[in-house]
Amino acid sequence: MRLLEAVLQHNASFVEGKGYEPYRTSRYPDKKMAVLSCMDTRLTELLPKAMNLKNGDAKIVKNAGAVITDPFDSVVRSLLVAVIELGAEEVFIVAHHGCGMGAIQPEKTLEKMVNRGVSADAVLTLQGAGVDLHQWLEGFKSVEESVKKSVQMLRQHPLFPPDVPVHGLVIDPETGKLDLVVDGYKE
Repeated sequence: MRLLEAVLQHNASFVEGKGYEPYRTSRYPDKKMAVLSCMDTRLTELLPKAMNLKNGDAKIVKNAGAVITDPFDSVVRSLLVAVIELGAEEVFIVAHHGCGMGAIQPEKTLEKMVNRGVSADAVLTLQGAGVDLHQWLEGFKSVEESVKKSVQMLRQHPLFPPDVPVHGLVIDPETGKLDLVVDGYKE
């Protein structure tokens, strides 16, 4: 059985058995918080447990590295919607130790793309059009510095309310221990 078929088969049983009932909640975060975290698979259940979150407590946004790369990217838009429209009163940016984004080498990633069937001409065309693919794919050297940069980018955003604390943390993906990098109450 292919993965999609397995997912859909499970889903049919889940819905028929009313497996969704324990997860019912409103669209507003009960703990009035939004979290930006990494998409690392180890954090799927660990991060909410480590932060004492259950379904309905927080708006959670995930991307590679828990990084805000541009003040007008979809991550910032999501966090602004969480604050402005959905009642989040604090933002937590939570990256993790040993993040794969710290090891990304743009040249090798581009090479892997071409090896997977992406047209080398497409890469050259984008570069020729002024798209800096190396910068776009570049990770970070220090997870703590990356968190500080993302917090600062959000705090300095012209559309972000100045009264909303933005905290920066780094989680250990093995133990769940949270290390405070930026205390948003002191900003």
